[in-house]
Formats: sequence, C-alpha cells, structure tokens
Amino acid sequence: MKSNYLMFHDEKKCIGCQACTVGCANVNDVPRGFGRVQVQIKPEKDRYQFYRVSCQHCEKSPCVNVCPTGASYVDTDGVVRVNNAKCISCAYCQSACPYHVRYMEPDTRCPDKCDFCAESRLAKGELPVCVSVCPTDALSFVKADSEEAAEWLSKHPEAYRESKGNAGAASVYRRKEIH
Repeated sequence: MKSNYLMFHDEKKCIGCQACTVGCANVNDVPRGFGRVQVQIKPEKDRYQFYRVSCQHCEKSPCVNVCPTGASYVDTDGVVRVNNAKCISCAYCQSACPYHVRYMEPDTRCPDKCDFCAESRLAKGELPVCVSVCPTDALSFVKADSEEAAEWLSKHPEAYRESKGNAGAASVYRRKEIH
C-alpha cells in the first residue's frame, strides 16, 4: 500500500548531530542501546555522508507480508506499524526487512521500529519528533499528495528513494550529499 506521507532527508543540510535519534528515543520510550532512527556517518574516500537509517514504510512491505498473525500491518495512512497484542515474537518481520531496521523490544518481546510517531505525535496533529527537533531543517514530513511534496520534489530533481529487494518504493526520499 502506498503511504499517504513522505519523509524527506536533505543530506546537504544534515550535520549528523543525532538530535533526531535522541528525540525519538525520548518521545517513544526506546530502550537504551536500541533505536528507531539513526544517522550513520558513511565514509566516502576522504569525505563522508550523513545517512538516515529507519523504516522506509515500503510500498510492498516484506515485513507485513511474512507476519503470520497480522501483527505487522499497514494502517489506513500507509504507515507500517506493529500491533503488539497480535505479535508472537517470531521475528519473521525482522528477518524480512531489507533495511534491517527492526529490533526486538526487550520488555515486550515484540519488534519495534519507526512508525512516524503515529501514536505519540501524529495522532495529536504533530509532526514526527525527528522532524521537530532537527536544528538544520534537514527533515521534512508532508502528505504525499500535498503541494509541499510536489514543490520539494520539483525543486530537488536529484532526490531519490531506495528500493531494496521486492519492497517497492520507499516513503523516504533522500537528497544525497558527500561532505
């Protein structure tokens, strides 16, 4: 299912400060040593790239397709989520994720990952916390069919989104920059 939302990561603006990682961990009670989002520093010869690692909310989410109980699902907004009450901790979804972004939450023994802050913020009409705390505005979050989305994409024709395996198009666009 196609997501109703798009996330834009502008690597030209990103400074790798990890404010998004810390904000997410605090707002979503992510256990120490785990993460729903992280900005990795990828070396490129004598330079580097700040690369966001999180759920891509894939169009054809393999994690959803392999879940035997329906615990991994796509909500009505196209956000890939986990219903802990249905989860049997089989970890099939973790294995199926081509981006390797799910972790097993140690207390619930259920997988967890970025859900665009669906319950902690989106349900209240707020942006995902990673977007709100970014000091350089490197992250944007918009409705897929909005003028903002069309404007950002036309302004940045070099933007791309990953597609690994049979996951289909990602909901996260990137504007690559090697610093």
